[in-house]
Amino acid sequence: MNLDANPQRASELCQEAHTRLLRSADKLTDSDVRAASLLPGWTVGHVLTHVARNADSHARRITGALDGLDLPKYLGGSKQREEEIKAGAGRSADELVADLEASESRLEEVFDRYAAAGWPNGHFLGGSDYGVWACPAHRLREIEMHHVDLGLGYTPADWPEEYVAWDLQNLLAGAADRLVSSGDRRAFMAWLSGRGPLDPETELAPW
Repeated sequence: MNLDANPQRASELCQEAHTRLLRSADKLTDSDVRAASLLPGWTVGHVLTHVARNADSHARRITGALDGLDLPKYLGGSKQREEEIKAGAGRSADELVADLEASESRLEEVFDRYAAAGWPNGHFLGGSDYGVWACPAHRLREIEMHHVDLGLGYTPADWPEEYVAWDLQNLLAGAADRLVSSGDRRAFMAWLSGRGPLDPETELAPW
């Protein structure tokens, strides 16, 4: 299923993913949120803050579309994104989880309003490479990937099959541009075609 083209189903999967993420986050202590996540240079607090602000960014784009406005995810661009994550990462576990829950609730309410309106202006790009119609699918990616990044026991084995069926194709389509060297490209191509094992030294640039 192409979740980019099915915002209703993607938004339903998002709400289920929100519930799973909150279930993991509810167990966190102040010590836990100061610990390193699986993302280099980021603590658990950084990841939770990013996921919360990402929810707000999708809500911003969708609310804009409802009002006939083609808005970007972050009005201040990548600088705003980075500053918000840095500013919020050091909060207590209770503050981080409350922020996450509130941001998820706001986004789910916006999803509901967007669905009721018939998903208008889905072609608006807001400076991104996907239309507003695909916001629920891309929000789903953020939750599923970063839930793993928290290092709290949620792993790729827990990813929903519908999510994997959609996003694996996207990641494979972009893999060629992320392979660092000519040798990496050949090794990866051989593995994909069943003509050799995947070299553990094969390097992909950050996604």
